[in-house]
Amino acid sequence: MESVTSRTSVGILLSLVLLLGLSVAAQNNPVPRPPNDRQKPAQTAVPHPPESPQESQEAPAATFKVNVKLVNVLATVTDADGAPIGGLNKDDFQVYEDDVPQKIAVFDRETGMPLSIIMGIDTSLSTRKDLPLELDSARRFANTILRPVDALAIYRFSDTVEEVQPFTSNLQDIDRSLRRVRSGTSTALYDAIYLASRALYKRQGRKVLVLITDGGDTASSVNYQDALRAAQTAQAIIYSIIMVPIEASAGRDLGGEHALIQLSHDTGGKYYYATSLSELESAFHQISDELRTQYLLGYYPSRTGYDFRHIRVEIVPHPGDPSSTPGLKVRSRSGYYTSKLE
Repeated sequence: MESVTSRTSVGILLSLVLLLGLSVAAQNNPVPRPPNDRQKPAQTAVPHPPESPQESQEAPAATFKVNVKLVNVLATVTDADGAPIGGLNKDDFQVYEDDVPQKIAVFDRETGMPLSIIMGIDTSLSTRKDLPLELDSARRFANTILRPVDALAIYRFSDTVEEVQPFTSNLQDIDRSLRRVRSGTSTALYDAIYLASRALYKRQGRKVLVLITDGGDTASSVNYQDALRAAQTAQAIIYSIIMVPIEASAGRDLGGEHALIQLSHDTGGKYYYATSLSELESAFHQISDELRTQYLLGYYPSRTGYDFRHIRVEIVPHPGDPSSTPGLKVRSRSGYYTSKLE
């Protein structure tokens, strides 16, 4: 009888040990879940301080969290002759959002902030004659503006858009890429703006798109509004160099030229007409000077709502101040979208 009882006790003991071992194994090697099986996150209790008797009898107050994002605006100030003006201070500016004055929280003179530049070169049939001159000028511009902290990419656009050179600060790579640019047929201008803006959207610092084109668009899959929205969402500044070989030519696309002018205006950039090599060189020189003399104005919006918000920057006059310069003009982007670029 004692042996039977002993064997029974040993069996029970072995069973308990086996069950304990299985339990530990299950904890160390959890059963994998199917890929589409989403496990709900565990609810974590948040400790609260003890309530006073009065607080426990009152209804809890609702709490709302508002995420107010800093809005950065790059501004360029020029005199009556169009020359960039540096040396201004925070008190010289006033920013408005939807006509409501905003308090400037961040101010900086932007001469050292990294630049990301995309140079978009129109290689359609209408620009074939001037393409070699455009490429030479673009090469000199890159050599003038780029610093080690900056980066430049090259896009060519005709019937399609091609990234000839990814972002780099290596001037030898840029030079080799410019030598590989060849002419195409039609012009996908808005596609180029849209795709360049998407690439700039991911970059940090100042973002610039320099377009060298005659202004026509004959092959884009996106329209003007799509291109403008992408550029504004990416905070890209568009500089348009409009090539006009013969100013009075009946073949000029005036609608395309006006579209480039408006794109430049709404993004805080500028447009230039170039009818000769000297004017093309002058346009690149002016762009370089402006990019070395910019101001960063940052503010937290005082209101919420609306997908698109209008921005206006003005120079504050200082009557009686001998150091103030009358007749200054300021350029900045005309607004921004609160939604992200998909």
